Amino acid sequence: MPFAIDDKHVIKVLHLEKRFSSRRFLKEFPNKNWKHSVLDHLIKKIDSSGSTEWTPGSGRVRTVRNDEVVEEVADLVQRQEEQPRSHLSFRQISRETGISRSSIHRVIKMDLELKCCKRERAQELTQANRRARLERSRLLLRKYPQHSVDFIWFLMQNCLALLHRPIRKTIDFTLNRH
Repeated sequence: MPFAIDDKHVIKVLHLEKRFSSRRFLKEFPNKNWKHSVLDHLIKKIDSSGSTEWTPGSGRVRTVRNDEVVEEVADLVQRQEEQPRSHLSFRQISRETGISRSSIHRVIKMDLELKCCKRERAQELTQANRRARLERSRLLLRKYPQHSVDFIWFLMQNCLALLHRPIRKTIDFTLNRH
């Protein structure tokens, strides 16, 4: 449990001036619900640095996402500028650099702020497909009266979007399972 700033200050002053130990703190402040091990850790920090504040550089060292790695990954990801369609996948970059695939993904997303998209070809509609879609859309239009729906959009993903007027009547969406 993290300490409040006031609690840290009280612990620091009492430890330095009156040499309170963690057991003495627990005895004097039973309503604070402090843990013995956490108090020991804070007292050790006060003894070593004389402060309860976080010291810069004391956290976990950034090993993978440093500037050199970010530049190397940026070169490999954006290599396609000279030769189109020659960029490398996350796995290929991982093999080439020796860095894990998840770290490569983090560098690309967070440091380079790039978004990976895959370009796919869409199928071309035949005349039979167009007629079938037109038939289905006409059936759907007949299902909903004009006074209850403002707009209906038919999208290529076979989704139906409706904008309703504020009316009390609810439209029942039913799925026919055959």
